[in-house]
Amino acid sequence: MYPKAYIDYLVEFHATRDYFECHEILEEYWKEDPPKKRKRYWVGFIQLAVALYHHRRQNTAGAKRLMANSIRILQAEHRAVEDLGLDHGRLLELMQSVYEQIETVSAYKSIILPIKDEKLEEACRIECRKKKYTWGQPSALSNIFLIDKHRLRDRTDVIREREKEIERRKKSRD
Repeated sequence: MYPKAYIDYLVEFHATRDYFECHEILEEYWKEDPPKKRKRYWVGFIQLAVALYHHRRQNTAGAKRLMANSIRILQAEHRAVEDLGLDHGRLLELMQSVYEQIETVSAYKSIILPIKDEKLEEACRIECRKKKYTWGQPSALSNIFLIDKHRLRDRTDVIREREKEIERRKKSRD
């Protein structure tokens, strides 16, 4: 019914509050489609997670820019958002509220996306139980790895893939 990546995104979004991981999950899923067939709404959800990541880190400029982009994208994707089991109107109100918090440099607060499909929420809660996560718990603001994951994560695989891509490009030019 819903893509597993989307459920995984929602689980991370609402249980671990690992917005960096949310971004990774959906970006990987989004990239499975050929570039010209990629769904714009996934970008909106990716940017929502990254905006919250930046807001929590007090990167106001980054949070504001990404939240504005996310709002713009998801505002135009009414049908897709509804088909993904969310209340489009309430989602936009929530995002606008967060945007205003960012704009006024208010402290980060965890949010709950307005899931209207009970089966979707139940699937997410089941996944949480499997992973021993707690659905809806607030962000662990003292968890430095969660807050600064982009700097502290192991990037060995990313670097290795970049090096392979550089080599592939060199060979294709020869």
